[in-house]
Amino acid sequence: MNIKENENLSILNHSCAHLLAQAVKHLYPHAKFWVGPVIEDGFYYDIDLGDDVIKEEDLERIEKEMKKISKDGKRIVREEISKEDALERFKDDQYKIDLISRMDEEDTVISCYTQGDFTDLCRGPHVESVKLLKYFKLTKFSGAYWKGDAKNKMLQRIYGVCYENEEDLNAHLVVLEEAKQRDHRKIGKEQDIFMTHELVGAGMPLWLPNGALIRKQLENYIYEKERNMGYDHVYTPCVGTVDLYKTSGHWDHYKENMFPMMKVDEEEFVLRPMNCPHHMLVFKNKLHSYRDLPIRIGEFATDFRYEASGAVKGLERVRCMCQNDAHLFVTPEQIKDEFKKVVSLILDTYNDFGIKNYKFRLSLRDPEDKEKYFDDDDMWNNAEAKLREVLNELNIEYFEAVGEAAFYGPKLDVEVKPAVGPEVTLSTCQLDFLLPRRFELSYIDNKGEKQVPVVLHRAIFGTFDRFTAFLIEETKGAFPVWLSPVQVNIIPVNSEYHLEYASKIKKLLLQNGIRVELDDRNEKLGYKMRESQTRKIPYSLILGEQEKENNTISYREYGKTDTTTLSVDDFVKFLNEKIQNKER
Repeated sequence: MNIKENENLSILNHSCAHLLAQAVKHLYPHAKFWVGPVIEDGFYYDIDLGDDVIKEEDLERIEKEMKKISKDGKRIVREEISKEDALERFKDDQYKIDLISRMDEEDTVISCYTQGDFTDLCRGPHVESVKLLKYFKLTKFSGAYWKGDAKNKMLQRIYGVCYENEEDLNAHLVVLEEAKQRDHRKIGKEQDIFMTHELVGAGMPLWLPNGALIRKQLENYIYEKERNMGYDHVYTPCVGTVDLYKTSGHWDHYKENMFPMMKVDEEEFVLRPMNCPHHMLVFKNKLHSYRDLPIRIGEFATDFRYEASGAVKGLERVRCMCQNDAHLFVTPEQIKDEFKKVVSLILDTYNDFGIKNYKFRLSLRDPEDKEKYFDDDDMWNNAEAKLREVLNELNIEYFEAVGEAAFYGPKLDVEVKPAVGPEVTLSTCQLDFLLPRRFELSYIDNKGEKQVPVVLHRAIFGTFDRFTAFLIEETKGAFPVWLSPVQVNIIPVNSEYHLEYASKIKKLLLQNGIRVELDDRNEKLGYKMRESQTRKIPYSLILGEQEKENNTISYREYGKTDTTTLSVDDFVKFLNEKIQNKER
């Protein structure tokens, strides 16, 4: 349920944010407050507590005070005041003074809400009384820079949620617990998939060996698909000159999302935020005939984009990412066919990964706000019409999102609903008439004349980072056997008597390309089996005297309690079929 879009729940949660602030003020009299907005799944308040630091046990103490205030039942009273009065009333609070100072004196009504001994600056609306705030829960806390700027002071953000009844609250808490168990940051740490470190920097994940194995399998998967469809892959630098991005237009339209410029000798460079300018130059490297087109240039490319430190999240939202990127250079007559092939590749990939809950979004220019887009109405109208035409011919259901286009053209985004949390955009395909013109690209048509190609920008996985985060949360870390970093864990019943046979089986599996571990620790069988299940390894082999004598193996599949015995050859065949078929 999107609380922010439900008017009654939004008002309830907004009021509960003030209840939280009042309780915090009772417990921390020196506390000062920045903002406390309603969000999709509740509310939060950013608070300056000076030297005090919120801990897990403090949430329960604050909740207890909130309930005490609620039972007191004070009315919530609105008051409208002048800007001058507001500045005087909140003169000792630099956060409120900042808000008030930025208000337009003529057009803005400044209002306050008072409940008992607590008054806060707020537009409202609120419920009539704090006694209506009964079913709430503080869910988590974190740090947040004032105004989202890392140069400012770090405040403490407390999150919560409020519902009209206990049943809805409990249902939401179940969803939160499920989200907690699926959180890719938690699972990523438990399974040694990735790590972060402050010395490397926010939004700069380090892929550990297990994560590198998963990523390599994803790369191999999409590489083979692209090669079979006629893609050629390249490697290009992670930096480019400022002039490169001035030529492409990114410097004018995307500069705020790029890392700062760095000067080396007499040249000015930036870390690249995307790969299209490099690929334009790869195309321009030689003359092309219409017979050469379409030319499909792909790359697994590392890019850098500036994200506010408070927005980065594990692998899902990062500053350094690897895109599954490609640019298709086509004639105008080839747009439809190539676009259809991209959509087909997206659908085929989603089928392989069992992704079913998704929708297509046609992202368009906002004609009322042309400043952030390249100014060419004919180009935009033509490009948007082309995409609509293709989608309609494919009988694909889609919705339109005005204002979500790239600065150079409209795009088709695929929004996927994960097991928990809001929708995420994975795949995209963008239509571009602009960059080929800016880079003066051309091909020779069948009349011997120069023509400008059209470019399709497309990414199937989006980034390997976000796609891996999505897979972790979808599977809870129980990857299908073909993706799992460790596919088989061999557990000898007795490390002394059965280790030689276990080592023989390990060698055989390795020779068949199976990723395998041998647990030769001097621990009890039950302990090692539980640990193997905890690590979510797809197959645990139990090798004892009977298996040794009969040249067999006994295996237990992750999440199951029954044990199956097979000949070694049959097990290898069984496992290889599952891997080759990419069974989930």
